Amino acid sequence: MTSADAGVRHLGARRLLAAPGFRRLLATRLAAQWGDGLFQAGLAGAVLFNPEREAEPGAIAAGFAVLLLPYSVLGPFAGALLDRWDRRRVLVTAALLRALFVLLTASAVGAGLAGVPLFVAALLVTGVSRFTGSGLSASLPHVVPRAHLVEANAVATTAGSVTAVLGAATAVLLREALGAGDGGSAWTTAVAATGSLLAALLAAGFARGALGPDPACGAVVARRTFFPARDQASACGNVTPACGAVVARRTPFPARDQASACKNVTAALVALLAHRMAFGMSLVVTLLLMRNSFTDQGPFRAGLAGLGQVAACGGAGVLLAGLVTDRLVGAFGRTRVVLGALGLAALTQLGLGLPMLLPTVIAAALPLTFAGQVVKLCADAAVQAEVGDEVRGRVFALYDTLFNVTQVVAVSVAAALVAPDGRSPGLVLAAALVLPIGALGHLLLTRPGGGSAR
Repeated sequence: MTSADAGVRHLGARRLLAAPGFRRLLATRLAAQWGDGLFQAGLAGAVLFNPEREAEPGAIAAGFAVLLLPYSVLGPFAGALLDRWDRRRVLVTAALLRALFVLLTASAVGAGLAGVPLFVAALLVTGVSRFTGSGLSASLPHVVPRAHLVEANAVATTAGSVTAVLGAATAVLLREALGAGDGGSAWTTAVAATGSLLAALLAAGFARGALGPDPACGAVVARRTFFPARDQASACGNVTPACGAVVARRTPFPARDQASACKNVTAALVALLAHRMAFGMSLVVTLLLMRNSFTDQGPFRAGLAGLGQVAACGGAGVLLAGLVTDRLVGAFGRTRVVLGALGLAALTQLGLGLPMLLPTVIAAALPLTFAGQVVKLCADAAVQAEVGDEVRGRVFALYDTLFNVTQVVAVSVAAALVAPDGRSPGLVLAAALVLPIGALGHLLLTRPGGGSAR
């Protein structure tokens, strides 16, 4: 949102859903994310909470690295496909490939494979899922007015995240019914393919070219330039390579120069990556506490069921963020909202994470995930509003690459330092410290625009 958009009335979820394009794009996202949630929970159960397998901190870190880093290297180049080819066709093809790779991974689990063979199979699923997510994000401005991108992102990402939690819950139920060993885990994981097939069917319902890239943008990309060689791009300097993609004549900030728009995008990414670093460190601690330290306590559960409760609280945090982020940005500006969210996350790490008790760890998931979702909604809107359509797919792919690399670094550092039972207060303190550092970086980048940056 721009400052000029402050007076724009909120459409509300009902009016957004009344738009056929947004409704179909949202349904595509929900089908894909239900499958993602089911797949990730099924795989976690197969690897981390399977009585037939062992899981050490180093193995957890290696798993994240194998799953995320290869796509992180290829992502910016694969993202060019989103700006060169019809995004509808790309989404359909990617969803069908993902279904195939899910079944391949399920077969690997059922065969008892571990280590590199299993991770490579899962890597194919994760890579296509990330690519699909970038395509959905890049397509959103084609079905929603620019003035309502924050609001539309709130609805889409909130509904998608909650649906992913429901997918994870489905995996837990299937695991109970089918068994916790390799055979039951394989069948549980295989069910995730249905989400991909439904997503392909829904995406196929769009008209050709309806999701971009725009015809004029395609002509630019066809010249085989990674970023358009325009005079406006030179104003971005070296703030970040992605910012070279901002198109001044299309930006909703006509009164701002190109460098200011680049700083807004970079500032949002700095805040998001700081939260992801803290979240990754906390994730390793939580996994090991649930597996090796905690025992059931009243209504609170340890093990995979405990992670299910963490996911449920996280889903509630995502839902709350979706309900209030757009209004918070409208009232206080994007900069203040992002800083407040990072502050909340830091306090959560200290107040609820540091005691390392089962009830507080589960409770911490809600405010921590709420804060992360608020920051992500602001970052998504910044990229969508200030980056030209001809390179938006590549920028989102680069965005995803930075996101993945940050998580792998965080998980790897945590795995090297964490105690086997997960009780490592120093890591929780480190996670809390990363957040104000990210807030400071965000503030320094947005200072020329002041707190009114939207």
